Amino acid sequence: MSSMLQINDKVIGLSILEEKFVCDPDKCKGACCVQGDAGAPLLEDEITVLKDIFPLIRPYLRPESINAINKLGTHVIDENDDEPVTPLLNEKECVYAIFDQGIALCAIEKAWSENRITFRKPLSCHLYPIRIKEYETFTAVNYDRWPVCKSAISNGKKLNVPVFVFCQESIVRRFGQKFYQELEIATQAFSKKP
Repeated sequence: MSSMLQINDKVIGLSILEEKFVCDPDKCKGACCVQGDAGAPLLEDEITVLKDIFPLIRPYLRPESINAINKLGTHVIDENDDEPVTPLLNEKECVYAIFDQGIALCAIEKAWSENRITFRKPLSCHLYPIRIKEYETFTAVNYDRWPVCKSAISNGKKLNVPVFVFCQESIVRRFGQKFYQELEIATQAFSKKP
């Protein structure tokens, strides 16, 4: 069986249909917001959004994050990929990370959940563990395996939730409902194969 599926100009790794995943913040403590060597990748339009919403999310941020954003800006350019990302605080957590009982959360999403803004959070964060890579003639859609997400994999297996189902809302946000329905159809077709 092929390890890829193509829907229009999207090339999808079958692992997003087959692997299981459900975040378990009580166990991982929001490690995806505090570990890694770069901030969250940003789309071009998200750069403007972050600048525009900064005054509204500022009350949710820690003083050290506000200082870092005042110094670095609401985004930076990653040295390795030459792409926009969220800044890191002390080369560690995302500047938009806040903590509640030791669990890292997103200040942007907190403001969104309280109806202060309409932007939920960067798409790359919302889609995780799915990663999108744009190429000249196609878009690659893959499952990103990261050791900090072991508890999410265990939880996903326990609950029997595939990656794409866990990411339904963010997939629809990025590609639309029709694309998500095509993923569901593909999953049914693959599950019937011997």
